[in-house]
Amino acid sequence: MVTGAPATMLDRREELTPMLAQYVDVAERYDDAVVLFRVGDFYKAFCEAADEVARICELTRIEREDSTGTYTACGIPVDNAPKYLKRLLDAEYRVAVADQVEDPEEASGLVERAVTQVLTPGTVVEEELLAAGSNTYVACVATAAGGSEKESEGNPAYGVAHVDVSTGECAVTAGDAAAVDEELARIGPAELLCGPGVDPAVVDGADCMRTERDPETFEPDAARAVLDRYAESERFDAAERVAAGALLSYAEYTQGDDGPLEYVRRVRRYDPRRSLRLDATALRGLELFENHVGSGRTLFDTIDETRSALGRRRLRAWLRRPLVDREAIEARHDAVAAFAERTLVREDVREALSAAYDLERLAGRISRGRADARDLRSLHDTLAAVPAIRDAVADVEALAEVRADLDPLDDLRELIDAAVVEEPPQEITDGGVIRAGYDDELDEVRSTAREGREWIANLEERERERTGIDNLEVGYTQVHGYFIEVTNGQLDRVPDDYTRRQTLKNSERFYTPELKRREDEILGAEERADAMEYELFADLRDRVAEESDRIGALADAVARVDALSALATAAVERDYVRPEIVAGADATGGDTGDNDDGIHLKRSRHPVVEETEPEFVPNDADLPRGTVALITGPNMSGKSTYMRQVALAVVLSQAGSFVPAETARLPVVDRVFTRVGASDDIAGGESTFMREMRELTDVLHDATGDSLVLLDEVGRGTSTTDGRAIARAAVEFLHDEAGATTLFATHYHELTDLADEHDRVVNRHFAATERDGEVTFLHRIREGAASSSYGVEVADLAGVPDSVVARAHDLVAADRSDAGDRSAAGDDTVEATPQRTLDEIATNGHDTSSPPAASGSPRHDPAVAGLLTDLRDLSLAETTPLEALNSLHEFQRRAEEAGDVNRDGYDDDGAVPGGGGQ
Repeated sequence: MVTGAPATMLDRREELTPMLAQYVDVAERYDDAVVLFRVGDFYKAFCEAADEVARICELTRIEREDSTGTYTACGIPVDNAPKYLKRLLDAEYRVAVADQVEDPEEASGLVERAVTQVLTPGTVVEEELLAAGSNTYVACVATAAGGSEKESEGNPAYGVAHVDVSTGECAVTAGDAAAVDEELARIGPAELLCGPGVDPAVVDGADCMRTERDPETFEPDAARAVLDRYAESERFDAAERVAAGALLSYAEYTQGDDGPLEYVRRVRRYDPRRSLRLDATALRGLELFENHVGSGRTLFDTIDETRSALGRRRLRAWLRRPLVDREAIEARHDAVAAFAERTLVREDVREALSAAYDLERLAGRISRGRADARDLRSLHDTLAAVPAIRDAVADVEALAEVRADLDPLDDLRELIDAAVVEEPPQEITDGGVIRAGYDDELDEVRSTAREGREWIANLEERERERTGIDNLEVGYTQVHGYFIEVTNGQLDRVPDDYTRRQTLKNSERFYTPELKRREDEILGAEERADAMEYELFADLRDRVAEESDRIGALADAVARVDALSALATAAVERDYVRPEIVAGADATGGDTGDNDDGIHLKRSRHPVVEETEPEFVPNDADLPRGTVALITGPNMSGKSTYMRQVALAVVLSQAGSFVPAETARLPVVDRVFTRVGASDDIAGGESTFMREMRELTDVLHDATGDSLVLLDEVGRGTSTTDGRAIARAAVEFLHDEAGATTLFATHYHELTDLADEHDRVVNRHFAATERDGEVTFLHRIREGAASSSYGVEVADLAGVPDSVVARAHDLVAADRSDAGDRSAAGDDTVEATPQRTLDEIATNGHDTSSPPAASGSPRHDPAVAGLLTDLRDLSLAETTPLEALNSLHEFQRRAEEAGDVNRDGYDDDGAVPGGGGQ
């Protein structure tokens, strides 16, 4: 990456032209960035930097030659700069923009230039470079190193701060290495600063641009001095002060400001434990914001019915940090319910919100002095929509609090309306921005110019009448000003008071003393009017900037209204239900005196999958607090989807949303852990199994009785013996020590006997039927354990060659036969399979607990046990008559395959079915 001053120019600095010498000086001061140097209508880069910019932006390099030699140049058109700047930022370059800071026409000699902003991926503020409805954060991780011993003692190891420079949102927290990793995952910064002393391993998980800053920036005294410009630094821990101060110093540097960023109204200190904690693995596993394959819908996409960028960012923040305070959750549910139950109110509010611009970013541009007249009109139009929102929710008690915060800022709206025309030009220096009647002196100057133009407009008719020249014309050019044009054939009629101004091929151009006087009057008045308009607009912009706190408060209220009405719209259109938040201990530690705080969902659905699968099968979930549900069943039957939909119901509920279910009774959990799916971390030197074990480690160390844990196929990446042992031990730990409510999907059917040994372990399975060798997945969860994983059948569905599938069937059959022989022979390498009652077999799918039954019992046959399980699983209330007949036919077929069993339980030849003989 080429940055800084070109070496080829540094070598011959004394020989450079004044402009190139100026470029080198700027490039040396901003040696960590590519300098784009304003020259006329282009931003130029030179020498090595030009080569880099041309390559990334796909521009043509030009060889330039002057008295000092030959050099390479590359230019970006100023009018189309955002397109090329985005390419440089996407390539993780810093770009220092050096603008002309004086009028070239007024400059005596070299035009003065200075860097007006430094663009980086995390600090861009230009609308064209920002994603609407999303935050762009730059974050900082720092230690308290350098502080006094008293200051550092007992404080968390790291401070983590983040700021959105475009909106002014700034927050800071502190914690250990694990907390840093979790926070960076939730923040998702585009750029990261790391202070000295930060262990690189702590920030390895952050996939973003890394920025180095002078270590002095992270000195406690220097950081404190910066932070004091925004907040009382004593309110923060030592590490928090360093992180926030260093970060804000960097933000000021990138915006070219000598003082504080006025629109950063406050620095919020927060505790991650005051929200539902979702680490990087959970965010990824639940696909809240990113789909696994990099395309397709996410949970956020599914529920995002917002009408404004403000609401979109707020909804994203709610989903990223769901609540853990029961009263706050229910208050949000009340507001969503109010919108859901009042269609007219909801639609009136959403229509008004459609006119709302991004108040936060508007306020930022206004405070930075970079807003144009159109920005102020956008602010005006947004303020004009607020009364309609207030009126719509006036009688809704659940929305009284947010209504009180909807200050329409009438004084500000009226000021802008009085000052700025409805459709202002893009350039505020070209005039035509300020309304007539706003300023008396401006009106007088405009009147002078207008009267002069009117006099000139009538001049042509008067001069034709006075001179008798019928084709005489009055015109204007920027170079020569106003003129009277006479063709060569009429020159003999030209009066004596005409003075020649310009000679053309077929005509002459003249002016008169009065025309010259009027011209000077008009041009002088227009120039004065333009200058006066700019001054008036700049003053207006400063007056609006003084109200940034009020604008920010209104932006917060509008964002809440939009997010709440969006959740209500999603609930109504997708048939979501309001969850009942169960009593009991909430995740903040409060106790409401009721222990019935488990997860209870009736006919729950996966909010994303049901959008693309019209035949999605709903399922119930009844998980009392601390339950460990062992979920067995075939691949592709829906185990992972089921686990995710339960977790998503909890996340949605605590974010304030209704949930996709017929009824929902949900607790407040403190964390959601996921270990779903498998992938290598080749770059990090970790196999799939090692990564799985690391994720399992995090779960087992941090899960509590208030947590929800999803584990999928733990232990499958190693030998069967080791994997089964790890899985069993993990289940026992979650049950006995962590006490976390857990969904544990597994193909280790041997684990299902844990339900007999532990009171809160239960078996659940996904039902499937087999007919003529073809498996049909019913996608319904049932009590008990599965009778088969149908792995070979799934391989067949995947297209594995027939010969491989047939051989696999033979091997499975042989393995089962060998297992039966060893069991009958008392081989202690295979656990004997004690018998249960028929009802127990139908419920749990296989024998593990009862004493051996008498020889010849049909209950001893695994095929019969499976048949009984599926017969028990058949839900007649949810089965059509045709489906019931097909199922009955299938059961008969399977019974025949198991052997023609007589009433005594024997085959025709006297052998016990599936028992290997007597």
